[in-house]
Amino acid sequence: MSADRPSLPPVRLPSDAELARDALAAPLLARAVRLARWSGPGTRVGAGGELVDEQLPAAAEQLGLGDELAEGSGEAYASEAWRVAVDTGLVEVEDPDESETHAVDEDDALGRVVPGAALDLITSGTPQDVLSLWLDGLDVVFADATAPVLDDLAAAIGDNGEIDFDSLDWDPEAEAEFLEGVLGNLYLLTVADAGAGESPVPLPVLAASLVVPDDMGEPTDDILEQVSEAMMRLDDQFRLLEPIGLVSYVPVDEALMAEDPEDAPGADPSVPVDEDDVSRYGMVRLTPLGLYGIRARMLEAGVEAPVVGELADKGADALLTGVAYFPELSAHAETELWLARREPAGAARDLLAAAKGTDAGAPLRRLHCQQALSLVGAEAESAVRDVLDDPELGGLARVWLAELGADDVPQPPETMIFWLAIDTIAAQLEADGEPDELRELIEGLVGQHSGFFEAAWRVDHPATADVLEAMGRLHRDRATAKEARKAAFKARSHGGS
Repeated sequence: MSADRPSLPPVRLPSDAELARDALAAPLLARAVRLARWSGPGTRVGAGGELVDEQLPAAAEQLGLGDELAEGSGEAYASEAWRVAVDTGLVEVEDPDESETHAVDEDDALGRVVPGAALDLITSGTPQDVLSLWLDGLDVVFADATAPVLDDLAAAIGDNGEIDFDSLDWDPEAEAEFLEGVLGNLYLLTVADAGAGESPVPLPVLAASLVVPDDMGEPTDDILEQVSEAMMRLDDQFRLLEPIGLVSYVPVDEALMAEDPEDAPGADPSVPVDEDDVSRYGMVRLTPLGLYGIRARMLEAGVEAPVVGELADKGADALLTGVAYFPELSAHAETELWLARREPAGAARDLLAAAKGTDAGAPLRRLHCQQALSLVGAEAESAVRDVLDDPELGGLARVWLAELGADDVPQPPETMIFWLAIDTIAAQLEADGEPDELRELIEGLVGQHSGFFEAAWRVDHPATADVLEAMGRLHRDRATAKEARKAAFKARSHGGS
């Protein structure tokens, strides 16, 4: 595999404007904005900028989180939204000056609330400004999702009223790494197959992707217990991440955790329980905004995470090199975006010029050039005919013209036929490794040409020996495979390597 191959398939994202609208509609950010606009100099906050308990009922009421919620939950939602408002700069808490300190009660003197600079971005900022604000909110929620649970924190409070962090079974770096790994796997599952990502991922599958070793057959009881623990951990974390708009999440059915399922909250004894319903174990899907957010975090960490469309304003060489390892649908979409900005005949000439070369990536560039020319259509014919006599592009040109249904396509010389065969197999080897389709291609080529290997080892192509060695590995007829290996040896000897 080429060292230049990206570590992740490209993601297909909506426009920044669409993503910004999604960000503003995320429940948690929307609540934070409402509280920022509601707050003022009279809003009372504590030493850490948090709303004091006496303010929480009014904040919850402002958010419309009243009697329909369980007791105290509306105030908890309000407290969470306020924390996001403070940490993202939607509001700022200023220290009171000395004169104000003497004029107000002690609780009020802990801080004075003023609108933050970020609040103006909600109405007057660019989509990129809004998305940057949303990413700040995601950081706040991510920190909450990797923090110790409240029960553990309460148990760790010492006699002096301070938290004894050493007594907590909590490693902040390990917790963050776990969640980053989960979201990375979810991202990869979503962008696979050209980023369809329409179906949610069952929570057990996601947990197993982190816990079960790749080379393990039947999971042991210990591994299954670890998967179960990871699921419960993820259930809590995804419940926190959903309100910021990162994921769409169906939580684990609480009946699964109750000793008596009929005692579970919301249980309806009249409705039979489907034991085979995988959704009961939790289902999660990254939203388009979530894909944007995880990709942004990956880029910040130095991970290469391509996006469809980023090559549209670059040259033909960058396009053919960039889409070399894209899934088929993503490569198609990227190429269409690139062509949409160019005049067809000129684009065809640029693509053909970029496809030339004897470097290791050249065969794959030529393969993608041919595929790109098929999207240009008949308007590329003149440019393609211009390279009929080119030793590197002439075979490609004849194949393309024949597929177009063009008349008077000249017959290729035998040397060009064999050069194109070596070039085509070299491209497939670089792109896909050694799949079954490649084996069929090889066996078909050998079957069509008597004396294939006697001619093939003489082909003046940089990949000739490597291709013949691969043919020896892949061909299922032992005698033919042996003949391919002998031809590879001749090619290396002939080439002086």
